[in-house]
Amino acid sequence: MRAMTSNQANAANPNAPGQGPAGGEVAPAAAPLPSPSPSPTFSPLYQQIKALITQGLESGEWKPGEIIPSEVELAARYKVSQGTVRKAIDELAADNLLVRRQGKGTFVATHSEERAQFRFLRLLAEDGVEHPHVSRLLECRRTRAPAEIARQLDLKPADPVVQVRRLLEFDGVATVLDEIWLPGAMFRGLTFERLSEYKGPLYAMFESEFGTRMIRATEKVRAIAAEPAVAVLLGVADGFPLLSVERVSYTYGDRPVEVRRGWYVTTGYYYQNELS
Repeated sequence: MRAMTSNQANAANPNAPGQGPAGGEVAPAAAPLPSPSPSPTFSPLYQQIKALITQGLESGEWKPGEIIPSEVELAARYKVSQGTVRKAIDELAADNLLVRRQGKGTFVATHSEERAQFRFLRLLAEDGVEHPHVSRLLECRRTRAPAEIARQLDLKPADPVVQVRRLLEFDGVATVLDEIWLPGAMFRGLTFERLSEYKGPLYAMFESEFGTRMIRATEKVRAIAAEPAVAVLLGVADGFPLLSVERVSYTYGDRPVEVRRGWYVTTGYYYQNELS
């Protein structure tokens, strides 16, 4: 028997490499198309400048209450137009990170200013008169974070936290009971004595003595009935209607740095919020 030639063998096997169904040549398989690369995220130039200025604020290059460089100086520094810098500063002012002062310049916002003290305290008197309040400290202690507090502060369960409880008295009447939780690592050295001696707003103390500035907050507001322990501290009857405000406050980088639970007696007062 004669051996088949290679051509004869290919003809006998229609599926041999290099052959089509009828013995014709098959084109090499096409290489797979590369998957489309994700399109880069577009960020307007003024947003990039806003981010750079925010980095300067966060790093402490410009401290709360200090003036920042002029628009002309910032434009030269970042090699952009003055209009681009102005738009970035406008947004930072709208975010309450900067404050423009006519004829003086632009300053880093601070909680020490009177106008800022009421940004996070929304309880106003129905008579329209500003009623001064006094803070009476009840407790300041280091403890371990309960699971829910740890979750809200982006901590691990049982991480160290500082727990603060205080009463706010308006015209000598207990009106607000606050329970505050702070990350222990950020607030080392915060003690009952130190907190008692400080006479300014709490957020101003956090800013000046611990380098932590509250930038924004989210709140949950609901009506509740006073539980016995809360009722005693606020001087109301058990079941008295209260306003409950649960707040999480954030610093730069949207990092949560405070959980606050407040119980409000709203007799003669109302809780005001501004939406924009």
